[in-house]
Amino acid sequence: MFLATQQSWAKLFSDDVLGKARALFPHIQEGKIYLNHAATAPMSLRVIESIEAHLRERSVGAIDTYMVHDVAKIEKCRSRVKELINAESNERIALLTNTSDPINVVASGLEWKSGDRILLHEDEFPANVWPYINLKRHGVEIDVIPQSKGHPTPQLIADSITERTTLVALSAVQFLTGYRADLGAIGSLCRSKNIIFAVDGIQAVGAVRVDVQKMNIDALAAGCQKWQMGPQGTGWLYITEELQSRIQPAHVGWLAVDNPWDFFNYNQPLASTARRYEGGTKNIPGIWGLDAALATLLEFGVDAIESHILALTQMLMNALHTINGVNVITPNAHKQRAGIVTIELPKNVDAKAVFKRLADRDIIVALREGKLRYSPHFYNSATEIALTVSATREALSK
Repeated sequence: MFLATQQSWAKLFSDDVLGKARALFPHIQEGKIYLNHAATAPMSLRVIESIEAHLRERSVGAIDTYMVHDVAKIEKCRSRVKELINAESNERIALLTNTSDPINVVASGLEWKSGDRILLHEDEFPANVWPYINLKRHGVEIDVIPQSKGHPTPQLIADSITERTTLVALSAVQFLTGYRADLGAIGSLCRSKNIIFAVDGIQAVGAVRVDVQKMNIDALAAGCQKWQMGPQGTGWLYITEELQSRIQPAHVGWLAVDNPWDFFNYNQPLASTARRYEGGTKNIPGIWGLDAALATLLEFGVDAIESHILALTQMLMNALHTINGVNVITPNAHKQRAGIVTIELPKNVDAKAVFKRLADRDIIVALREGKLRYSPHFYNSATEIALTVSATREALSK
């Protein structure tokens, strides 16, 4: 049942490496099998310790830690994001609070003309839809590729672009089907047509390799509470220098200017970097936690994590295919998926009841649109996958 786990494109961690990863997550010792990283990831011991150390310093240490410790931590965290996605420099990264905020930076900051068109796919998560729908008041038209036409392949995107298409907005990985877009091909297509390519990366970054330079991505937005395993209320925007030059911030805070500490100089320009989109005081405790989370991912290695996750999801798909009546809607081709595996249950089966039976056994997955969604991460094991599939089979038989 569990075949094809050691393909050239998918190799599990060694027992030693996996053991080190699993030691970071106390919920494992509580008997939980957590396969819901596409929703909210557990925070590792390192993340908790980093946040707690910061909070203690804010309570009984320096107290005003901003210039003493926090500025350096902010820049270190920015550097880790840069490394994670291969950005040109730290200057291309703005630290924000979720996925919606950076998408809105792009959507609200461009100079739109009546008749401009934005291309979306019907399977997009709402965070990558509402900021663009909000532009209709400017006469912007939204073209939605129907799900019935299939996944957003490069060819489908090419066929759907019009002469007035100004921006293509796409998730790197679709939140429901788990389809992983060919960002490189789509980015090259958009670049050749002078179309902005804005990517929602929340379901990809931290699970699989995203290289903004190779993929010709103009803007990449990602909250950090899922695959990056950071605290809620953390996120970031990557933006090219060229696109930044075309975006006028809809909101400006005191930290967005060239020299925030020159308090009464209201003639100074905005920061020349993506910091101009950061506004005011950041979620500093969250950034301390995020820095620890990103450092952990980089330590274990982006490519090694992707390989391990692909091996686990291949095992999961192979086994789920053997359950009568179950339809795996996630593409089987490894280049077309990341960490999400989603199944449709037989029509006569109560999906909520199956979900609850799994939860009662401390196996945590997600229920989305009547479908079960499994999303393992780099510390999950082959044994956990086997136990989860067995429990799913039993839950369906009741």
